Amino acid sequence: MQVERTQPLDDKVQPLGDNEGRDPAGEVELAVIGLGYVGLPLAREAASVGLRVVGLDRDPRVVDGLNSGRSHVDDVSDDDVRRMRAAGFTAFTDDACLARAQTVVICVPTPLSEDGGPDLGAVVSAARSVAGRLRSGQLVVLESTTYPGTTEEVVRPLLEESGLRAGEDFALAFSPERIDPGSTGHGLRETPKVVGGCTPSCAVHAVAFYGKFVNTVVQAKGTREAEMAKLLENTYRHVNIALVNELAVISHELHVDVWDAIRCAGTKPFGFQAFRPSPGVGGHCIPIDPNYLSYKVRSSLGYEFRFVGLAQEINRRMPEYVVRRAQDLLNTAGRPLQGSRVLLLGVTYKPDVADLRETPAEPLARLLRERGAEIAFHDPHVPAWSVEGTAVPRVGDLTAALREHDLTILLQDHSAYDLPALADTARLLFDTRGRIFKPGVEVL
Repeated sequence: MQVERTQPLDDKVQPLGDNEGRDPAGEVELAVIGLGYVGLPLAREAASVGLRVVGLDRDPRVVDGLNSGRSHVDDVSDDDVRRMRAAGFTAFTDDACLARAQTVVICVPTPLSEDGGPDLGAVVSAARSVAGRLRSGQLVVLESTTYPGTTEEVVRPLLEESGLRAGEDFALAFSPERIDPGSTGHGLRETPKVVGGCTPSCAVHAVAFYGKFVNTVVQAKGTREAEMAKLLENTYRHVNIALVNELAVISHELHVDVWDAIRCAGTKPFGFQAFRPSPGVGGHCIPIDPNYLSYKVRSSLGYEFRFVGLAQEINRRMPEYVVRRAQDLLNTAGRPLQGSRVLLLGVTYKPDVADLRETPAEPLARLLRERGAEIAFHDPHVPAWSVEGTAVPRVGDLTAALREHDLTILLQDHSAYDLPALADTARLLFDTRGRIFKPGVEVL
């Protein structure tokens, strides 16, 4: 394991609390709370190196499925789950399993609340469950994305209601998740893990734990720095995506090929990273996480984080811009948008996953319907799809559908799609991903 630090610390892991009276035979090394797209890969990786792992999830369907060898997460296969089960992994709905764990990692969701900040209901519930089972010597880590200060200001007080003290009786740390759904090149083991402890001794314990199955652990100065690092990563992407999306709109009006401009700029070996236009942003991270930082700035400092607000405005209006371009394309072909048959290809938020969270395809479909278009969709990863409670028809024969629909919009470039064949078969094709540069194909 490689450890990178922002400040030097004593590497020696000092025992916390009183370990007398334990039964090592009944213990497990890790309990994961929240067995979703973050928690389940974490449990899999820990189990793969021989750690004894249990999982806690409030959804009995998730627990029953995992204990039967079935995965509900794209990046974890049924075979992975069966191997985990063979290694001793068991999922529970009862938090009694937490008392057996040397380390507890909280991986619960933090959706947006009505005031624009994170809804910490699941985090608070998980922390209370841990507090009710907390023992001396345990390590507790929060991985759920949130605003700087959550670990110290929300989780720590709840855990210390047990009568135990962080840094003295138990260790408490924050480590932002860096899961990239659908990616085969950035697994949990290969992706550096940032860790920030409430105290230096907490940090040392957390580094030692993650070092068992992650190649590089990066130690932050504290929990707030680790929390901010996660928001910085996603805000950086959010702002740059907004920049290139606005450039795409401007370039179209100026008769500039923005995709060629990006290609050329990308040849610079320093000082530039290429981002590409899209019909909008999706998933939990990019459209959601920067709001947590805006919330913290607004609630604590009394003013707005203007970069995030502007990026949100630009990215949110991209589906409307795509619809306007689609309408112009149909008009050029002598058809109004109203009454036209429009086929949407790829409705997930990123390629080669089944994840529909915050997908820009949803507002785009809603806008098309409002303008009188008859919409249908095709996606190899999505068997059924509804927008605002109304099912969108799914086509079965893609080739026939391409010929039958007045306009096809490529929203997600899944690897299963034969892109040249799409261009050759569709009546009109609007490529919002910049993948098909052929005469007759409209590109965002």
